[in-house]
Amino acid sequence: MNIKTVGVVGAGTMGNGIVQVCASAGLEVIMQDIGDEQVTLGLKTISGSLDRLIKKEKISEADKQAALANISTTTSIEDLAEVDIVIEAATENETLKLQIFEQLDKTCKADAILASNTSSISLTRIAGATKRAEQVVGMHFMNPVPMMALVEVIRALQTSDSTYQVVHELSEAIGKVPVEAKDSPGFVGNRILIPMINEAVFALHEGLADAAGIDTIMKLGMAHPMGPLELADLVGLDTCLSVTKILHEGFGDSKYRPCPLLQQMVDAGFLGRKSGRGFYRYDE
Repeated sequence: MNIKTVGVVGAGTMGNGIVQVCASAGLEVIMQDIGDEQVTLGLKTISGSLDRLIKKEKISEADKQAALANISTTTSIEDLAEVDIVIEAATENETLKLQIFEQLDKTCKADAILASNTSSISLTRIAGATKRAEQVVGMHFMNPVPMMALVEVIRALQTSDSTYQVVHELSEAIGKVPVEAKDSPGFVGNRILIPMINEAVFALHEGLADAAGIDTIMKLGMAHPMGPLELADLVGLDTCLSVTKILHEGFGDSKYRPCPLLQQMVDAGFLGRKSGRGFYRYDE
């Protein structure tokens, strides 16, 4: 594998997690976001995450310092010009992602791979926004990135075998388990997960049980480590709604229609853990 330097677009929850695992694996990483506040918070989050691993005796203080030494930050995409691969982890918005990939295509060196952490948006459309479509691929990490082993490696219609192979090897090099998936709305993970979450919201909306009851049924009855409504709060209800809409529009099938309660929660600003309130309260 010839990947030595990685650029990550986005210093939020997914972005800083990707930065952490790449830096911990010995790669040089440039973390980019739109402002100093975002990249500073991203670095602080990474440092805190590494501290928790030290307390659990998973890594040493020296390991933490080595990882942090591999990270640099910027607010300019132009500073990613010489990296071997860019992993985009911006907000799950198709228009924004297409704009970012157009800019990356113009900025990055000719042989750089452009990857997206999108959880649902068509990689084929994203690749089509560039002049290097065969070098565009999906790397869908799971949240929280440092703890979750899976990476869905999504092949756009245009993705070359060599691009896929490099990303497969990179995923293994940073300690993840890559699983290949074809480009389709929601890919595999979210095509199964998000309808389950949406159905749990329907069960709550219809008064079949309260939130705790629904989650307890799924945890104790189906051996899920976290209930679907708890998980929705962790993911973010706005993200869940966005993916649900992408599935509904992509397949044109009413079974994917968003629950009205999910839309109302987002309209009210009850987005889950990140806003302090979702199906549960986190601000009390």
